[in-house]
Amino acid sequence: MAENYVVNGVLRYKMATVDKLFQPVQKKTDDTGNKVTVVGTGQVGMAAVFSMLTQNVTNHIALVDVMEDKLKGEMMDLQHGSSFMRNAKIQASSDFAVSAGSKICIVTAGVRQREGESRLDLVQRNTDVLKHIIPPLVKYSPDTILLIASNPVDILTYVSWKISGLPKHRVIGSGTNLDSARFRYLLSEKLGIAPTSCHGYIIGEHGDSSVPVWSGVNIAGVRLGDLNPKIGEDDDPENWKEIHARVVKSAYEVIKLKGYTSWAIGLSLSQLARAIVTNANSVHAVSTYLKGEHGVEDQVFLSLPCVLGHSGVCDVVRQPLTDAEKNLLQQSAKLMAKVQSGINF
Repeated sequence: MAENYVVNGVLRYKMATVDKLFQPVQKKTDDTGNKVTVVGTGQVGMAAVFSMLTQNVTNHIALVDVMEDKLKGEMMDLQHGSSFMRNAKIQASSDFAVSAGSKICIVTAGVRQREGESRLDLVQRNTDVLKHIIPPLVKYSPDTILLIASNPVDILTYVSWKISGLPKHRVIGSGTNLDSARFRYLLSEKLGIAPTSCHGYIIGEHGDSSVPVWSGVNIAGVRLGDLNPKIGEDDDPENWKEIHARVVKSAYEVIKLKGYTSWAIGLSLSQLARAIVTNANSVHAVSTYLKGEHGVEDQVFLSLPCVLGHSGVCDVVRQPLTDAEKNLLQQSAKLMAKVQSGINF
């Protein structure tokens, strides 16, 4: 009887046909150098996985979740689509060992935000979840970069940094990358041009205290603030401030309508993963260690435009902020620090 053997976790059968078809030259390796682990196979995690695979960010994905049936089902469903992707290798297990050797570990697992619930209400519940996730990820991939997407993302990025023991540049929160994308989309709708041609950032918290940097919003280098000195202010007759209000309400509205957010955050995570895997040195608004920037005195993680590359955060862009913008950022930092002081590690 022919002996069975295992390749890439798949049971195969030793057959004369295979022996006749192939002449082995050297041992095959599973290492692609671009392995990404995603913890959590909920709507956000799977949207991120689908985006990364179909956008060719990586062809090596590992899924980790405690719900074994769903985990296996998601893995099989993706594997069945392998012919439509570029030689994708997809693994899944409830054992964190499957994550070994990951360049990036994306954490989307956690308690889902309920309708009407602020991200800050989720802190302790999701902190308790991270205590069981971060240590094994670092154990099996000590050189990994942690990309946190679970909410409230800024505080949970801080929590992940404290638990992991990794240097601050290798613990990143998805932050306001999505908020900034929403901001640009809404600007584009008002201006009648493509979102990619609208340049502007939301910084600070990914949440209610986020800060729109109206002083830097520009189209082809033309600052809207030069054309309308009141832009973003309460007494602006054109009411541009409404755009930021809609950004803040966006997640709540989507959750109310469909029960969760998924596609936009999945695409956002895919963009961030691409920047790291390809060493792009591109700029993205992500949650990073902020102490010492713009007068922030607390150990908090909040979003600023950052240069992302192979090693994680390479640089923090020091935007020239107005006094009002700086004050709002500092208030956001104080709010984060206050919440963090009550976390039970």
